[in-house]
Amino acid sequence: MLLLCNYYVTYKCNAYCGFCHFGDHDQFKDTPNAALDDFKSNVKQLSELGVKFIDLTGGEPLLHKDIHLMAGYAQSLNMQTSITSNALLYPKSAEKLAGKVDLLHFSLDSPDEEEHNKIRKVDCYKSVFESIKIAKSLGEYPDILFTVTNETYKKLPEMHEIAAKHDLVLLVNPVFSYFGNPGLTQQAVDYIENYCDGKIDIYLNKGFMKLRRDGGNNINNPSCKAVSRVVVISPTNEIMLPCYHFANDKIAIDRPIKEIRNSEKIKYYKKMEGRFEFCQGCTVNCYFEPSFAFPTNLYSFASLTSKFKYGYNKLVKQKLMKKIKQL
Repeated sequence: MLLLCNYYVTYKCNAYCGFCHFGDHDQFKDTPNAALDDFKSNVKQLSELGVKFIDLTGGEPLLHKDIHLMAGYAQSLNMQTSITSNALLYPKSAEKLAGKVDLLHFSLDSPDEEEHNKIRKVDCYKSVFESIKIAKSLGEYPDILFTVTNETYKKLPEMHEIAAKHDLVLLVNPVFSYFGNPGLTQQAVDYIENYCDGKIDIYLNKGFMKLRRDGGNNINNPSCKAVSRVVVISPTNEIMLPCYHFANDKIAIDRPIKEIRNSEKIKYYKKMEGRFEFCQGCTVNCYFEPSFAFPTNLYSFASLTSKFKYGYNKLVKQKLMKKIKQL
């Protein structure tokens, strides 16, 4: 059952983060952005196939001039939309995006301005807080997304304080190993879990952490559902298989997506999801979030309480903010 589309609207970025390969601008400088007509055609088909969630991602998604039109169109098809941004361009895009993004995340990598800007290799710390202020003024309720690395995990209490000060949820995004980047050490995992335990205004998917404790995906008993529950679309209008991070194959969207999803190639990748050699030890959050969506294994059960807490927190605070705005 398809749940999620990770739609890469651009591979371009205006930051140079060391933990993200999109920071290598030369690699993607000639890659075009997703065409709006292709996007609309694909998303309409995906909605008919039952996809309920769409992550408009990149690169930096706000670099796409039509991002507001994309988010609005997906919402019109009753999809829940999400965007994660470094916030540099949000002040200029805010009014156009208002009301079109269900889950708006601003990335903050450190409570310290100098360290955050050093990680991003661009001066964007102040933009995060300017964007939070603007978003709230428009009735939005963003989250602060903290990608936790082995160098920054002990900054978690200070990050929590910042989120609490702004009455926002702190999303703790454990860095994962791919393209040569190291994953979290066991010491970091222990610290993060101990600190986040029981805190209502922090979202940490406990399924992610259990997966890390267990050494990641086991190809002999795979937990990954990257093909059956997720469809990944590139800016060049291709379905990437089995996922973006370990793309082994691509299918051009030159015929109906339903037809593609019923092809022998997709059937093969469904059969092999989580079983390729490169799947061993994988902890890429983008695919395990939907993989743990249903209570079918211990990871799914571990993630349920975290998701319920996040959903409840967002709902209560959003309603409160709307009441305050109406006063």
